[in-house]
Order: sequence, then structure tokens, then C-alpha cells
Amino acid sequence: METNKAISALAALAAGSRLEVYRLLVRVGPEGIPAGRIAEATGIPPSSLSFHLKELTHAGLAVSRQDGRFVIYSANYATMNDLIGYLTENCCQGDACAPAMAGDCEACGEK
Repeated sequence: METNKAISALAALAAGSRLEVYRLLVRVGPEGIPAGRIAEATGIPPSSLSFHLKELTHAGLAVSRQDGRFVIYSANYATMNDLIGYLTENCCQGDACAPAMAGDCEACGEK
């Protein structure tokens, strides 16, 4: 991951509301969740939520798709794993010491 992309992702997560939304998206899994249900689960007003979802999407941490009249959001696990890798790539002087990464998530099919 390029440094500027890591900075963008970390900046997107640096707000409490966006971090809460992102953690919800990760919990929900790759099937995603409609924006309205995100608002219900987090208590974030829809007008504010759209701003937070735009920021997460712009940073590459979330993706959206149209399903009828609903917009479904899900976490972008590839970007999440790239960010984790970027943050830990020089851990322990390059030795493999880090615990298992989120890339081993059976639910989302990432390896």
C-alpha cells in the first residue's frame, strides 16, 4: 500500500462515527447492509451518515452496490488487509511474529 493511501484510510477512520460504521461493516460481512439499517444500528442521522459513508468509500475502506431501491454497503477487506500489512510490515525487524491477520477470515473468504 502506498503511504498516501494509508494516510487516507487512517484519516477516514479517525472519526468516532466513521470508525463505528466501519466496524459494523466488518461485522456484517461481505453481504453488506443497507444504509438505512446502518443508520438504525448506529443512531447516526441519514444526512450525516451519507457523509461518513462517502468518506469511507473514498478512502477505499467501503464499497457500495445498488440492490433495487437500496444502496448496500460493505467493508472492502482487501484495503483493510493492505492497511494492516502496511502498518505491520516492519514489525519485529521483519520476522514473522504478528498474530494471524484479518485475511484469514473464513466468513469473508479472504486468505
